Amino acid sequence: MNTTIQKPVVYLTNLRTKPGKNLLDKFEALIKKAGILSIDFDKKLTAIKIHFGEPGNLAYIRPNYVLRLVQLLKKQGALPFLTDANTLYKGRRANGVDHIESAFENGFNPLATGCPVIIADGIKGTEYREIEINQKHCRTAKIGSAIAESDVLISMNHFKGHELTGFGGVIKNLGMGSGSIGGKMEMHSNGQPKINLEHCIGCCICVKNCAQDAIHLENKKAVIDYQRCVGCGQCVAVCMYDAAQPQWDSVGAQEKIAEYALAVVKSKPAFHINFIMNVSPNCDCWSMNDVPIVGDIGIAASFDPVALDRASVDLVNNAPVNPASCIGHAAQTGLTKETDRFTLAQPHTNWKLGLDYAEHIGLGRQDYELIVVE
Repeated sequence: MNTTIQKPVVYLTNLRTKPGKNLLDKFEALIKKAGILSIDFDKKLTAIKIHFGEPGNLAYIRPNYVLRLVQLLKKQGALPFLTDANTLYKGRRANGVDHIESAFENGFNPLATGCPVIIADGIKGTEYREIEINQKHCRTAKIGSAIAESDVLISMNHFKGHELTGFGGVIKNLGMGSGSIGGKMEMHSNGQPKINLEHCIGCCICVKNCAQDAIHLENKKAVIDYQRCVGCGQCVAVCMYDAAQPQWDSVGAQEKIAEYALAVVKSKPAFHINFIMNVSPNCDCWSMNDVPIVGDIGIAASFDPVALDRASVDLVNNAPVNPASCIGHAAQTGLTKETDRFTLAQPHTNWKLGLDYAEHIGLGRQDYELIVVE
């Protein structure tokens, strides 16, 4: 008796085009080949989970791809909507009003995408449903209600580096991106930063940007009140002098994100798309983006979020380093093909831990079959 378990399949298309078949055509052909039409969309509330991009950051997914997806879904009778949950850090996506305005500014609006935009956890990030998962860290996950109550979930993910998880793809977009404000606090709770006093010049940028009022100055140096700090990392993001430094419990945070992602896809059809282009070293939550660490690779799709993220990591690690990027110096100092690009960009993180745990809890598998779609 053959007990071999079939590997999950990841489908990939490159970004080369020819007359009569542009990138939107290739995108549609890819997701059809990957099996998206096997899902019953008829009269189903279909959440398209995406990151709208912090205004000022230009590395996010083009809205044109969303429109093509929406048009396809509507032909199947779906009721699609674009969604994301509010941020824990202080920025232009920290409440429902600013968040929608930011989405519209970046082109994610009904006119451009053909569907409504709904902030998943409401105006103040308090509209959520607790989904029971009974995992090591979280008994329940606080998922934005619009995502939790959807019938079908499709994630559109910009694949790039990330300060907390090493890279950001499906799992990061689903887990952290779908959590309510309270859920994000739970996922970040073991990740409080520290201040390197030798680097701090007392500029107050961290004080002004702390949404929890957890930072103040003493003797012209920043001091963190750890009773207030939720570990969101905003001070790390805005500090220009490397004074606010991450002390991530990378294992705990990545495991919680995987648990939240498991809650998002629990008991509903889910399909995932990674856009492996503009692979910036940092996440799209910054109000800026840096030079991509590798060249554009393509678009990948799968029903398995773990396989898709692992395939995307492998594709990036097999691509030549962009010499103009923040890891370009490594190319001149003996970089080998085996050197991990995301570890070079984020040396304080270990992305393997998150994927290993996601596989352990049954979110998906890291072994995969890659099929190229022309």
